[in-house]
Amino acid sequence: MDEAAFDRANLEGDRVRKAGPHAVAARYLAARKRLVVVLSTGAELAVPVDGIEGLAGAAPEDLREIEVTPAGLGLHFPRLDADVYVPALIEGVTGSAQWMAQQLGRAGGSVRSERKAQASRENGKRGGRPRQRDRAPLEGRGR
Repeated sequence: MDEAAFDRANLEGDRVRKAGPHAVAARYLAARKRLVVVLSTGAELAVPVDGIEGLAGAAPEDLREIEVTPAGLGLHFPRLDADVYVPALIEGVTGSAQWMAQQLGRAGGSVRSERKAQASRENGKRGGRPRQRDRAPLEGRGR
């Protein structure tokens, strides 16, 4: 990166930082399994780490070391080589669209309700799940 590009990046960082709150500090609360981000406004944002892509399932010792980027727009976890974009976190975006959809699907599939139980009983009375019909193999797929 040349000096002009570096200056442009710094100007852009200043512009974004002035547009909204940014991180001034961050810490991991192991007892609550939460990432706490202290914002420039004085507010603190506490987010469950298991809901953040790149941090979910990480060991507490790996989550304790957090670096706030100079502009306050990012958090870096060196032991995990993971980064979190603070403005997205403020908006509730905790990962890529695909990762978040996967988490939502996992949560929805594990929900137990009387309605799902009733549907399962009715399906069982009709012989259970329908079998997948034999289909001709798609072209280009060997069988």
